[in-house]
Amino acid sequence: MHYENGNPDELKEKFWKELDGSPFVMLELDGHSGDAAPMTAQLDEDANSAIWFFTSRNGAFSAMGPATATFSAKGHNLSARFDGVLSEEADRARIDQFWSNMIEAWFPQGKGDPNLLLMRMDLGQAKIWDSNLGLMGTARMLLGMDARADAQNNTVETKL
Repeated sequence: MHYENGNPDELKEKFWKELDGSPFVMLELDGHSGDAAPMTAQLDEDANSAIWFFTSRNGAFSAMGPATATFSAKGHNLSARFDGVLSEEADRARIDQFWSNMIEAWFPQGKGDPNLLLMRMDLGQAKIWDSNLGLMGTARMLLGMDARADAQNNTVETKL
């Protein structure tokens, strides 16, 4: 894939598809890397500028605020780092939308659990890397030749 010339749409589309297929990210509040934790992103196909996370009101993320997430696709063919702002999701319909047996396993009192907190992450900037360097880039790398230009052409910085 070739993404230079400032057109990130194709790589952004691939990012959303990969995140939907394996919605696990490492999330941290900015300035609190010691509290980083793996989280499951809840996605809404009609909301391409926000994702949601269930967490506990007595956990580190309940402080909310600026945060950064890192992502690696299931096949390691795409990686991303993106930032945003975590805030409490006040719309109870979102809890209903994203609720599942997997979430209930963490909150056995159900949707009314007083510790349940649904956070929305309003997304900001992202850097997305596609590790598929193509035939020529892969050949250069396997032969020990400089493949940096190929890698740069597979990277975009964009607003999500």
